[in-house]
Amino acid sequence: MPKTTHQPPSAPPAVGPYSVATEAAGFVFLSGQVGLDPATKAVVAGGVEPECHQVMKNIGAILGDLGLGYEDIVKTTIFLADMADYPKVNEIYGGYVGDAKPARSTVQVAGLPLGVQVEIEVVAAR
Repeated sequence: MPKTTHQPPSAPPAVGPYSVATEAAGFVFLSGQVGLDPATKAVVAGGVEPECHQVMKNIGAILGDLGLGYEDIVKTTIFLADMADYPKVNEIYGGYVGDAKPARSTVQVAGLPLGVQVEIEVVAAR
């Protein structure tokens, strides 16, 4: 099955040897997004809430570059540095996906890239 990799113009640059998005079999897989401001290439300040908003904005922009939107997301995985942030992240995330409500997993991890508090990856369907 052929695959296509993407580096959408709105995406913050990858911080490792991976593609921002890979497409195969009608699905678009976005690598985990953290709260990097695409303009400054720095993590937004202020903790989990501004980070989560930036993550969701980045996801929306990347999907938009690929002709998709939040409503096309079919699966999300949220990685949290602290599960105590779950209610805040859940509320922010819900405001972006609205009634689309993809399948989702949320896990607490020992650490995330660049010391961020939240990372989100999504799979969207064409």
